[in-house]
Amino acid sequence: MSSRSLNKVQLIGNLTRDPELRYTPTGAAVCTIGLATNRSWTTEAGEKKEETEFHRVVAWNKLAELCSQLLIKGRKIYVEGRLRTNQWQGQDGTQHYTTEVVIEDMIILDSKRPVGEVLPTPETVVETKKPASPAGGEEAPVVEAPVESSPAKVDEQVNPDDIPF
Repeated sequence: MSSRSLNKVQLIGNLTRDPELRYTPTGAAVCTIGLATNRSWTTEAGEKKEETEFHRVVAWNKLAELCSQLLIKGRKIYVEGRLRTNQWQGQDGTQHYTTEVVIEDMIILDSKRPVGEVLPTPETVVETKKPASPAGGEEAPVVEAPVESSPAKVDEQVNPDDIPF
């Protein structure tokens, strides 16, 4: 039996809304994106069907800031990252879960630019691949939903007293 595992997600889709940029109490940037993907198939009867899935996508730190600057509703993008499920207990005692894609790389696939959008200069283009996280490091939690534990990508530790909920 192998001890290896893989948590990797690759999606191509369209943004369902403009990105939402927030900052954690420790100053880490967090950008939330809605992404729609479509699946098409033909039934045995020859009828064409289509199904749309909606994904919650989250970017952290520099990639979060780039996403908030470069992305708009309707834009087609490729994202690569990992699945993360957040769990918390509501005030009424019920358990709540949300699954999201934490992205580590993003590519804009369309060339649509709204009037007035400025192309990034070489100084603003940043490599989005993250180095491997140090053992035991943690990401700051998403501010809008309590998180029991988050896998790591940044060097700073989060103090639970800094979380506003």
